[in-house]
Amino acid sequence: MKSILSLVLLIFLSATAFSQTTVRIITKDRTNGDPVSRVFIRQYQGDSMVKAQYTNLKGVAYFTVSTKEATHFEMEHIAFSPLEDIPTKIYSGKPTDTLTLQVRMYYLKERMLDQVVIKPIGVPDTIFESSRVSVTDFEFLPDNNLLLLTYPKNLKKGTELVLYDGFDLLGEIPLPEKGKELIRDYRGNPHVVTEKNVFGITETNKRIQIAQIEKDYYMTYIAPIVDTSHTKYYFSNFNPNYPAFDYFTFDMVDSTYRKIAKVQDDLMMELYRSEFKWVDVRTKLWAKEKENETGIDKEIWVGMYYFTNSVYYKELYAPIFERNDSIFLFDHYKNLLFKYSYQGDLIDSIPIYYHLQAKENGWKKDLIQDYETGEIYIHYELAGKAQLRHFNTTTGKLSSPVQLHFKYPENIQIKGNSVYYIYRPFESTQKKYLYRERLPFEFKSQKTNKGTLVEMAKP
Repeated sequence: MKSILSLVLLIFLSATAFSQTTVRIITKDRTNGDPVSRVFIRQYQGDSMVKAQYTNLKGVAYFTVSTKEATHFEMEHIAFSPLEDIPTKIYSGKPTDTLTLQVRMYYLKERMLDQVVIKPIGVPDTIFESSRVSVTDFEFLPDNNLLLLTYPKNLKKGTELVLYDGFDLLGEIPLPEKGKELIRDYRGNPHVVTEKNVFGITETNKRIQIAQIEKDYYMTYIAPIVDTSHTKYYFSNFNPNYPAFDYFTFDMVDSTYRKIAKVQDDLMMELYRSEFKWVDVRTKLWAKEKENETGIDKEIWVGMYYFTNSVYYKELYAPIFERNDSIFLFDHYKNLLFKYSYQGDLIDSIPIYYHLQAKENGWKKDLIQDYETGEIYIHYELAGKAQLRHFNTTTGKLSSPVQLHFKYPENIQIKGNSVYYIYRPFESTQKKYLYRERLPFEFKSQKTNKGTLVEMAKP
C-alpha cells in the first residue's frame, strides 16, 4: 500500500543569499526515532520534476534547490507515510547554504484485503459482473486497470465507459454517441470508435475523460500505423476492398519510407480483375472513365464495386506482431511466417499450415498475442467450443489445444498467461459478464507492441 503526500517547502532568502541552496531531508519513524530508508522523494521546481532519489540507510537525502521559485517534494514509501504537520520554513541561526528538513513518518496500519480466490486452470473466474450493464468490449490499461465499454439495455439505447480495477468501479462516463468498439493506437492509448467519430480516452485521478477526434482523420493518419520501434514507424496501406496490401517502415531520423513486405492473394486477385470481363458495356465505359480520371486500372474499379459484394470475395488477413525488437508477419497467402528485425530487415521465414482447411479445423481467422508475454495463440472453434493453441515462432509447432469452458465466448484477449472473454449463457436474463481463465503456460513478460496491430490488417 502506498501513500503520497506533497510537502511544500518555500524558501525565503535575503537579496544577499545564494541563488541556490542545499536541502537535507531526514526521515525518521515518529514512534522510536529510527531512520526510515528507501523513502522515494521527487523534487519539483515549479511544475517540472528536476530530481528523484531514495533516502539512504540513515534516512537522509540531499537536494539542490533554486531560491528563485517555490520547490515542493512528493514522498512515497511502501510502509510509511509522512505526517501532515511538517515545517515549511527552516533557519539555523543565520541563513546558510544548507537547510535541514526533518520529516516524521508513521507506520501505516494493517489493512484487510478482500478475499482473493485463484481458480485452477480451465475454470472460469468472473472478473466483472453487473445487474445493470452488459460488457461489449474491454481493453487493458498500463496501470493494470480495465476499461470497459458497456450498455444498460441494448447498444441502441446508449453506451458507457467504465474504469474498473478488478474489485471496484473507479469511474464511469456515458458516451455522447453509440460506441462500437475499443481500440488502441500505436502508442497504446485507448480510443472508442463510434459510427461518426473516434474519442480518445484518458485516465486522470481515477476519472475517465474523452476527447473527440474526426473519424476520417484517425482512420487515415493514425490507424494505418501499426507499431513503432526505436526511430521507426510500421504502417500498412490495407484496404478491405482490395486483395493486396503492403507493409512499410518510416524512419523519423532521415524521413525515408521503405516497403518491407507485400501481401497478396494471387487467386483472389485473378478473380478480382476478371470480373471486368463479365460486366455490361455501360459499366465498362464507367470504369474506363474512372481510369482516365484517376489513373487506377479499370479492372480494379469494377472489382472493387462488384466482385467485393460477391460470396467469393474474402478480405485479407496477414497481421504483424512485435516482440523483443523482432517483427513477425503471418502471410497466410504464401504460407510463411516472415521474421524481421526492428529495422525492417528480413531475418528468416518458416512455413505455416494451421490456417489450411479452415472449415475442417475450425480456424477463426484470428491470431491473438498475449499483451504481457508477447506469445501468439491460434484461435479455433469447433461445435461452438473455442480452442486456443500456442504457436512457437521458432519451430512453427502448435501446442495441444486448450478448450475454454463456455461455448461461443466473445472478444477473446490474452494477458499474462490468462485468457479473458465476454460471455452470457444462452437464453438467459444474465447480463454479459467478463470472465478469465488461466492457461497451462508460464511464459515470462517480454516487450510487446502497444497498439492494436491485428485490427489494422484484419476485416
